Order: sequence, then C-alpha cells, then structure tokens
Amino acid sequence: MQPTVSALNLNYAFGQGNLLKPILTNINFDIYPGEIVILMGPSGSGKTTLLTLIGGLRSVQEGSLKILNQELHGASKRQLTTVRKQIGFIFQYHNLLKCLTVYGNVQMSLKLHSEIPKCEYRPRAIALLEAVGLADRVDYYPEKLSGGQKQRVAIARALVAQPKLLLADEPTSSLDSKSGRDVVDIIQRLAKEEGCSVLLVTHDNRILDIADRILQMEDGQLLNTLAQLPHPMERLARP
Repeated sequence: MQPTVSALNLNYAFGQGNLLKPILTNINFDIYPGEIVILMGPSGSGKTTLLTLIGGLRSVQEGSLKILNQELHGASKRQLTTVRKQIGFIFQYHNLLKCLTVYGNVQMSLKLHSEIPKCEYRPRAIALLEAVGLADRVDYYPEKLSGGQKQRVAIARALVAQPKLLLADEPTSSLDSKSGRDVVDIIQRLAKEEGCSVLLVTHDNRILDIADRILQMEDGQLLNTLAQLPHPMERLARP
C-alpha cells in the first residue's frame, strides 16, 4: 500500500544567514490511506509549519515530501495546485464566507474541480450536509449558526470533493466539549467511509481516542509515537 503522505529527512527554516532559524529538523513519517494521525506538541514546535508544507502551502526546502506519490520538493506551481485539489482543509476558525449560505459555502469547494459536473454540485453538497447533521440548515447564513454548526459546515466543505487527504488544524479549540466531540466523530466516520487519510493538529486531549497514531513534536522534531494501533493494512483486512 502506497502511503498518502511520506516525509523523509524533511527540514525547514525561516530567515537567512546568521538569522536562519530551524523550524523542522529531520522529519520522517508516513500516513496511509484510511489512517487518522494526531500531531501534538507545544506552541511553536513546528506543527502548523509541517501541516502547511504537506498542504502545498509552503515550498519544501530540504528533504523529500511526497503527497499521493507526488514529490513536492521542486514541484512546479501546476503540480502543487494538482496536489492541493486532492486535499481537504479544516482550520481552527471555520473561515466561512458570511455572504454565502451553508450550501453556497460547501459549493465553493466544488467549483475548484472542473472535472465535477455542475449538475452534481447540489446533490453532493446536500448529501454531505445531511451526513454532518445540517440538512435543516442548508439555506441558513453563517451568522445564524452556532460555533459547532459552523465547524460542521467547514467539514462538509472539506470533504465534499472526496479528498484523499484531510488536514485539520486545531478544529475543536474554539468549541465546547460536546460540539468538539461531535466534530471529531464526524471527521472520523466520514474519513473512514471514504478511505481518506487524516492528519489532525490539536492540543485537545479530549479527542485523542479517534487516532490510530499520536505523534509528538517538540522543537521541530518528531520525538516518538505515543499510541500505535495495528498497521493500516492489518486494520483494513479485518472484517
């Protein structure tokens, strides 16, 4: 089984010359299809920088980073765009467009995919909104939604184009306990149903149980794996 994400001797730094500050040092790990990996560590440890590199939002400086078997080190803008189209993003703050309805926000994600016929937009969006429990909020505007509902819209937006990889940066930090639990349960269920890989950055100890593996980052280095379930191929082979 090919990994969805494969990092080998990955390094990243800010600044130049005497002002050079290493942010990531010798990062090595793989994420496989259907696997949920949680990345933890103190603020400033490099978690978000790693996430943006994987998402093709920063250029790889040194080492190898393959996403869906595409090498990002030295990749062209076109190649990076192609990779990003196969990734769903969920952020700490939902970043919904206030001028669009719930349906409109989810539909915006589909418009980035020219291969998806327009006639499929509404059925796909409605199906995902039903899956996240917002079938009765399709025509609402974000200002009429709770924090948990807004984050559910963000999940639907991230998953509606059926990405191979889902990147989530602190998706529960602004939510209460119940809303946060609902959000990660939805991510877990939908990701498993779609065979989507998930990399989730969090400080939230309440949601660690959804992980297949938990990676700890400190001072730009991956220290260890805090939890390990059977290899993804073993889990997929189970009835």
